[in-house]
Parts: sequence; structure tokens; C-alpha cells
Amino acid sequence: MQTRTLLFIVCLAALQFACRPYSKSSSDEVSGINVRKATPDISLSKLMDSLQYDKTETRIYIDKSDLTLGIYVDQQLIKLYPIVLGKNQVDDKRREGDNCTPEGKFIIRDLYPHKSWSKFIWVNYPTEESYAKHNAAKAAGTVKQSAGIGGEIGIHGVPDGTDYMIDEKMHWTAGCISLKNVHVNEIFEYVQVGTSIEIVQ
Repeated sequence: MQTRTLLFIVCLAALQFACRPYSKSSSDEVSGINVRKATPDISLSKLMDSLQYDKTETRIYIDKSDLTLGIYVDQQLIKLYPIVLGKNQVDDKRREGDNCTPEGKFIIRDLYPHKSWSKFIWVNYPTEESYAKHNAAKAAGTVKQSAGIGGEIGIHGVPDGTDYMIDEKMHWTAGCISLKNVHVNEIFEYVQVGTSIEIVQ
């Protein structure tokens, strides 16, 4: 693992003159782990190949507060992407139609090309944890007893020509995570059914 980390740093150093550094600070705290933020200008394939990683090793970490999606291998951040969320980008999903992006631990259920949003990476919402939150909200009276829990949550691109929605932080989905098409296309090649996803506030 030390050798791979060293190769990763060497790769970034070799490309630093061609790439802008990421605009945020060089390190952040993610799940209690200090990580180095990879520049978004280097392709994911180049980063993964330089470290000799493949899609069986990746995981996805989504931070709703920072509006970022990170591709990780173990505790190492490989690349960070800007995202937008459901129209209610703050709250955790409790029911169908609330336009919230769910929080918790998930996996990829399926992934396939999409005619409207380039690619669709299907998240296995709702989970048992999702149902527990949904039922607790009903018991508390904050969700109607007749409300459904919802589904069809995924990670996907944007309609052609609308990358500006990501740049301008326009939260437009019904609860999905949306990226620029070039970014979701990169990610699509390095994840698989069963890849873990964590979504936090």
C-alpha cells in the first residue's frame, strides 16, 4: 500500500504543470481520515492505471454539505467530483416525493447507459436503514401513514448541454446525485454492481 501511495504522489507531481490544483485545501477530514485531494484535471483512468487499481477496489463517498463525490480505494482519495442533489438538498430522504437525497450506506444495484443523462448508476435505496427512518417518521407524525418510501435513486449525468447546472449548483433532481456527463462517464468505468456507496450530510 505504501508503494501505491508513493506512485500516486509521483503521478500528481509529474502532471502538476499541466493541471490546476483543486481549489479547496490540500487535505480534509473524511470519516476521521486525513486525505490528499486529487486534482480534478487528471483523468480517473490515468490515476487508477498509475496505481494499478481496478474497479473491484473502488468505493464512493458522497458529501452533501461539500457537494462532492469522491472515488476512494481503501482510505486513499483518488479523485473528487462536483455534484448537485435533489431539490431539497439538505434533508435526509424519508418518503417518496420529498425531493431529498438519502443518507446512509448503500451499494450499486445496477448500472447502465441512459438516453437522457448519459449513464445511470442505480443505488440500492431503500435499505433496511431507510425503512427504519421512514417508519420512525410515520410514528412521529412527520410523514403521512399513506406515504410510500420511494425508490429509483441513482448517480447520473445531466441532459446534453446543461453542465452549467453543476457549475451553478442548481439542485434539480428528485433525489438523485447528478454530475457532468464527462464525470459520470469516467466513474462508470471504475465501479460495478456491489461497489459500496456512503452518503453523508
